[in-house]
Amino acid sequence: MSERRHVMLVAGETSGDTLGAALMSSLKAALGDRVRFSGVGGARMEAEGLSSVFPMTDIAVMGPREVIPRLPLILRRMRETVRHAVDTKPDLVVIIDSPDFTHPVAKRIHKKAPGILIANYVSPSVWAWRRGRAKSMATYLNKVLALLPFEPDFFRAEVGLDCVYVGHPAIEKIASSEEGNTFRDKNGILPDAPVLLLLPGSRMNEVKRLIGLMGETAGILVDRHPSLKLVIPVVPHVHDVVAKGVESWPVKPILAEGEVEKRGAFAAATVALAASGTVSLELGLARVPMVIAYKIDRIAAWVVSRFLKVPTVVLVNLILDRPSVREYLQEASVPKLLAEALTPLLTETPERRKALQDLEEMRDLMGVGGASPSARTANAILEMLDEEQNA
Repeated sequence: MSERRHVMLVAGETSGDTLGAALMSSLKAALGDRVRFSGVGGARMEAEGLSSVFPMTDIAVMGPREVIPRLPLILRRMRETVRHAVDTKPDLVVIIDSPDFTHPVAKRIHKKAPGILIANYVSPSVWAWRRGRAKSMATYLNKVLALLPFEPDFFRAEVGLDCVYVGHPAIEKIASSEEGNTFRDKNGILPDAPVLLLLPGSRMNEVKRLIGLMGETAGILVDRHPSLKLVIPVVPHVHDVVAKGVESWPVKPILAEGEVEKRGAFAAATVALAASGTVSLELGLARVPMVIAYKIDRIAAWVVSRFLKVPTVVLVNLILDRPSVREYLQEASVPKLLAEALTPLLTETPERRKALQDLEEMRDLMGVGGASPSARTANAILEMLDEEQNA
C-alpha cells in the first residue's frame, strides 16, 4: 500500500472518541504519513490528527429530553457528515458506536456513494433484540468490527454480513495484582480478608433500585463472614445517591472513586454482586467470580421479555455459551437468594474453582494476552484497504 489512504471516522460520544483515537494511533503506527483522517470526533481523535467536521458535542446527547430540543441541529450535522463523505470520497468510512447517529449516516453515504467502503466498529446489540436490524445493516455495511467473540458467527449465519472479532476495549484495562495489593494497603484490608465488590450500576434509577437490595445481601454475608470487607466503586454522577443509600448499613462500605481506585478494587476483589451490563465482562476479565442481580419496572420488564432473543443477560454466559454466572432478575432478585449464591464463591470451594476456570476460558476466547483490540482493529481496516486497492 504505497499511496496515501483517506480514512473517515464518525464517533458520536466520549467512548467512541476514545476508541477512534486508539484506532487512529494504530493506523499511524502501521502506515505513517501514508494515511490521513477526516470525519467527526472529539478531543482525543483531534489530538491524533482529526479535524472534526463539527464539534462532537453537538451530537453527544442521550435520552429524549436532550435529543428532542437539539433534533434540528442533529439532523443538520447528519447531513453535513454525509456531504463530507460524498465530497471527499474517502477510501473507507468507519462508524463508531452511537448507532442512532452513525447508522443513518452510513445508510445515506451508501445510497449517495455506494462505492465507499463502510465498517461498523462496535455493533448495536442486534443479537439480543431487533434482529431485523441486522438485515438492514447488511444492506449498507461492508464489515462489522466486533467487540464480542460470538458476534461474527451471528452476523454470518443471520444475514451473511462479514464480521471479524477485534476485541473489547476492557481487555486493555485489566488491573494487575500489584494494583490490588495497593488498594488493600491503602484501605487497611488484610491480604487474606475476603472482599465483596458491590456494583449497583451507573444510572441513577439502577442505583436507587439496587442499593438497598445489595445492602441487605451484604448484611447477611457479613454475619456469616465477619472479616468480609465491602467495596463499592462509584462514578461522580451517582456518588451522592450511593453515599446516602449506605448510611444505614451496619457495616460501612469503602467507596472507591475514580478509575485508579476502581481498577484496584477489581484486582483486590474476592467476589462481586453486580447489576447486569458490561461490568460483568470487566469482572470476568479481572477473574472475579460474580452473581448478577437486576430489577426494572414491570412494564419495561414485560417489554424486554417479549423482545429479548437470548437466554441470558450476562455477557460472560453469552461468550461461554452456557450458564456459568448465576443471574437473579426481577422477583428472583432477593437478598436471601443472592447471599446463598454468593456464599460458596467467597471461599475455596468447588463452586469457586469452577467459576475461576470458566472465567479463564472466557479470557482465552476474548484473546487476552494477544494483540491489543486497537491493533486488531487497525489490521482489519488495513485488510479492507488492501482489498479495495486490489479490486
